[in-house]
Amino acid sequence: MKGEKALGSGITAKPYLLAIDNGTQSVKALLFDAEGLLVCKSMVPFKPYRSSRPGWVEQSPEYFWNCLCRACRALWIQSKISPKEVAGVGVTTQRGTMINLDGNGNPLRPAFIWLDQRRSTNLPPLGPFWNGLFRMLGLTHTIRGFQTKAPDNWIAENQPDIWGKTYKYLLLSGYLHHKLTGLYRDSVGNQVGYLPFDFKRLDWASTGSWRWKALRVHKEMLPQLVSPGEVLGEVSSGAAAETGLSAGTPVIAAAADKACEVLGAGCSGPEEACLGYGTTATINVPSSKYVESYPFVPPYPSAVPGMYNVEYQNFRGYWLVSWFRKEFGHLEEQMAVEQGLPPERLLDRMLDQAPPGSMGLVVQPYWTSGVRIPGPEAKGAIIGFGDVHSRAHVYRAILEGLSYALREGKERIERRTKIPVKRLMVAGGGAQSDRVMQMTADIFGVPAVRPEIFETSGLGAAVDVATGLGIFPDFRTAVRAMSRAGSTFEPDPKKSAQYTALYLKVFKRMYRKLKPLYESIQQITGYPN
Repeated sequence: MKGEKALGSGITAKPYLLAIDNGTQSVKALLFDAEGLLVCKSMVPFKPYRSSRPGWVEQSPEYFWNCLCRACRALWIQSKISPKEVAGVGVTTQRGTMINLDGNGNPLRPAFIWLDQRRSTNLPPLGPFWNGLFRMLGLTHTIRGFQTKAPDNWIAENQPDIWGKTYKYLLLSGYLHHKLTGLYRDSVGNQVGYLPFDFKRLDWASTGSWRWKALRVHKEMLPQLVSPGEVLGEVSSGAAAETGLSAGTPVIAAAADKACEVLGAGCSGPEEACLGYGTTATINVPSSKYVESYPFVPPYPSAVPGMYNVEYQNFRGYWLVSWFRKEFGHLEEQMAVEQGLPPERLLDRMLDQAPPGSMGLVVQPYWTSGVRIPGPEAKGAIIGFGDVHSRAHVYRAILEGLSYALREGKERIERRTKIPVKRLMVAGGGAQSDRVMQMTADIFGVPAVRPEIFETSGLGAAVDVATGLGIFPDFRTAVRAMSRAGSTFEPDPKKSAQYTALYLKVFKRMYRKLKPLYESIQQITGYPN
């Protein structure tokens, strides 16, 4: 049968694959079979991140590990499957969350979460050559933004005692791999963040690179890199006792959550894009070539070795749905409790109360600024208000604005790759809504496909595990066997034409028109810093 293979551990016939998905809101233990079917799922929600000051977002590293262990132990109870039947483990995590460890592997401070807004001011000097080159290329602001946002620069500046004791400086993925295996190894596919990583070479930067000058971290503080699909280590006896896994179970290198999402959604080439309606909304296009969407904004490593994902981000993304619910969705939250339904289900019904185009209400979804477009001065905006508009129009306009922003990213990627995107694979929370799926197809003007399995990041990690164990001969075969398309939503020509007119004549002009006002607001109020 498909997926049956004898493994070195003695497991035969439909081995189980464990994917651990440590996202922003929860950690999930996902058990797949070799045909990509989700056998069982255990989820542990995270308590709110710690924030002792405005803009600071932290969490205890041990808390992440303890939640992972809880999710795994619950999985064995729910599934009634023995951990001995698990052929391999793959880990996928949120991106850009950094952890400092001492020489004994113990955390020195809370994890620096990717949502954190702290900025350093005492930046490492780049030297006259690099300063002159970046000034000539018009990239001084971009490089300075990279330096100010790098957690290691802030820690070295503000907590020098902790930085001086730091033996290893790891992404969350590297920390969890260390806890599982006892080794300081991490996947190439996880290296997304403010690190001296050469995205073109898919390795740590060469000795003379500007990246080492821009940051405080040294190479010996970083983990050994392993390509996706390769054996990263084995579950240690200590980790086995805490998770319930069998000691010696292979841990296979996977990739970051967005990279695994692209793989799990079944995107196979540059004519297919993966839309991620998550906390950060993204569009990713797989590429065998190194293509920068903006100068010095690199494509990120794929969950497939040697490949890239050309990405465009809207940093707050579907967090805007949570924001709207918190600020304006009290009625839906109360009704959800009374009816025993998720609040999002009731918010979704609000989309029927406002027509496509929201009667001219247009949202620029820049609730958090970006590096290039939008720039650091950017703010969110809603224009077109009239006495006909209700909460439903605002809610629909928020979702439309997110899709407009991602369409803008798609078009930029198409210009860079010179290959048109003909199909969208949609993942994340929004993919569960038929209304949002249809809206996406209408705004982009191409078919939008919902993957059969919602847990696409976990499935992508399972594909890495299956390929790494030799269950399938290559990634292409594994994806064909394990990832399947679900419902397809075709664009409605009339609605698509209206959306395109609003997109071209209103949305695309908003940032340029409002940018001077944003800059004035920043000068007057100091926000954003």
